Amino acid sequence: MKYVFSLQGKQLYTSSLSIAQVVSVLQKKQTNKIIEKFVIYLMGKFKIISFVDEDIKTALHLKGTDIEDNMQYAMAKKLKCFHFVTNNVKDYNLFDNIDVVLPAQIRKIDR
Repeated sequence: MKYVFSLQGKQLYTSSLSIAQVVSVLQKKQTNKIIEKFVIYLMGKFKIISFVDEDIKTALHLKGTDIEDNMQYAMAKKLKCFHFVTNNVKDYNLFDNIDVVLPAQIRKIDR
């Protein structure tokens, strides 16, 4: 993540859905205080984007097989993102106009 945060002049986005998913996973092993600090940290590093009705409608009409992935892609496309970092590359290969990158390959993103 240090590399991602070092990308000068690049706006970093994550969705409110992704934040909720992270919180859900962390609640199994961490205290609310630790989770709160981590979420505040993420909010300082990423612009948090929210879904609206039109975004969900767009996602429902995309060709991807995973609706949640379609929602994430619809937001990335709406914001004209160039790169999409995910462990779930296979579900994003159906989409064009965006570079899908595994976290381990994140250094291929130009600074």
